[in-house]
Amino acid sequence: MAIHLTKESKILVQGMTGGEGMKHTRRMLAAGTNVVGGVNPRKAGRTVDFHDRPVPVFGSVAEGMDATGADVTVVFVPPAFTKAAVTEAADAGIGLAVVITEGVPVHDSVAFLDRARKRGTRVIGPNCPGLISPGQSGAGIIPADITKPGRIGLVSKSGTLTYQLMYELRDIGFSTCVGIGGDPVVGTTHIDCLTAFQEDPETDLIVLIGEIGGDAEERAAAYIRDHVTKPVVGYIAGFTAPEGRTMGHAGAIVSGSSGTARAKQQALEAAGVRVGRTPTETARHVLAVLDA
Repeated sequence: MAIHLTKESKILVQGMTGGEGMKHTRRMLAAGTNVVGGVNPRKAGRTVDFHDRPVPVFGSVAEGMDATGADVTVVFVPPAFTKAAVTEAADAGIGLAVVITEGVPVHDSVAFLDRARKRGTRVIGPNCPGLISPGQSGAGIIPADITKPGRIGLVSKSGTLTYQLMYELRDIGFSTCVGIGGDPVVGTTHIDCLTAFQEDPETDLIVLIGEIGGDAEERAAAYIRDHVTKPVVGYIAGFTAPEGRTMGHAGAIVSGSSGTARAKQQALEAAGVRVGRTPTETARHVLAVLDA
């Protein structure tokens, strides 16, 4: 089992013929992902060969879905065109849109996320690394060769920390790893993933990675306390971050005592979550819980 993405998923890549789209489509295919088409209105009707794997280019998401049965799109388009790309995908009725693009204006994100919710499209991102169900499929830029299938579920604001925890726990493996993105407004939240992992019979333990800024981790802590029966281990990036300064992601800004790593740690620990102060310590907590 896995959440949101399985070996049955059929993936379109919006922006596949651009530099980043080409590079990461090649990597997704090498990992076994079922990429069934690209989308570029100016190059519709062409075929791109990836190591002898021909991938057709469609003029729209709707056309690609009609031709292939695609149910996932990965968005590799510049920030100025992201709103239009996600809106198009939602209007076509696709089930999942994974928005990798960084630097999307917040008002654009608010608009396309509202449209997607009304159309029943789940959005992961923007400004995220995507998600991967090891051994099955990967949608985005998460490396496929740093871990293996297993029974840990991972949800993270940070792409880099996603990769590090995947590597630290590579001998155990993961059901699904989801990078939700660190922008102030994102489609899929920690709570959404906690809910899915709680319901997934093949996930035994959940790792939650947060960072300074906002109150998403505090809200996740309250949800864990009331609804999650599986063990959860957490890590909060930014224990040494100075107050009042944006650090890394646009959403990672601390104001007074609100949004600090310490406040988030306290909220999670009050909900029964073991919280590491470093990724390596977090991995040790996971091992300790699994060995208990």
